Amino acid sequence: MSSKPISWDDQRAFLAVLEEGSYSAAARRLSLTQPTVRARIESLEASLGTTLFTRSVHGLTPTEQARSLGASAKAMAHASDAFIRNATAGMDEAAGVVRVSVSEFVGIEVIPPMLARLGERYPAIAIELELSNAGADLLEQQVDIAVRMFPPRQAALVAKKVATIRVGFYAHTDYLARRGTPKSIADLARHCLIGPDRNRADLALAETILPGLDKRAFVLRTDSHPAALEAARAGVGIAVVQRPIGDADACLRPVLPDIDIAALDTWIVTHENLRHLTRVRAVFDHLADEFAAFPLQGDGRR
Repeated sequence: MSSKPISWDDQRAFLAVLEEGSYSAAARRLSLTQPTVRARIESLEASLGTTLFTRSVHGLTPTEQARSLGASAKAMAHASDAFIRNATAGMDEAAGVVRVSVSEFVGIEVIPPMLARLGERYPAIAIELELSNAGADLLEQQVDIAVRMFPPRQAALVAKKVATIRVGFYAHTDYLARRGTPKSIADLARHCLIGPDRNRADLALAETILPGLDKRAFVLRTDSHPAALEAARAGVGIAVVQRPIGDADACLRPVLPDIDIAALDTWIVTHENLRHLTRVRAVFDHLADEFAAFPLQGDGRR
């Protein structure tokens, strides 16, 4: 291996090619030319004394060593992103970039109005919103704040439980007019159900609610909660929906409204090293207040 220092630009190019699968796609992602990306990969290979990618009919194929280096490159990219975010504003300013991780459903259906009010309150703060059901790594500071439906277990994380969100069955008024309204859990077996596909937690919940129900009984199976909600809004059938969202939709009606099939404890989480940054604390406190009020929208009354 060469003693020449390895350029971070070369490593960024490597990660882009690894994730995108081609020089051209990596170049678009990095706003560079394709020859520049190729040159950086060749420079990195020369420094490491190895081949990182081979050509195939499907594009560039990473070698085994390239795959083994992927996690380290990603960690460095996250650290670089965190460095840039922390450099965008001073410690005592409610200004700069704050990266927030939320689930797909929360990112689409819940948090946008909260962020609109945040913008009115703190116009100098910019939000980077990451939608991930897997959850970003706060310990590695991939994000500054996360909204999670489970408590953190790592000592280095600071968390505040802000809400318990009830979840129930909902269907479009047109669907209920056509098919009638179920009066019991047993009645659901005779209806068009929208349910999970491969998500183990959701499948286990469905089995608890409807023991022995075959997956084939679902007219639509999807692990995307926003997609399930949109299907219910289209009149496909009965779906599981967070009550504040279902109750706020004029076209949806609760089905078996006295039965909550789940209660989602909701936490706002950040890293202890970030909680004293003014902009992070401002977003943390704002989201905590917003989520504390959110379940009150889902009291089932119309």
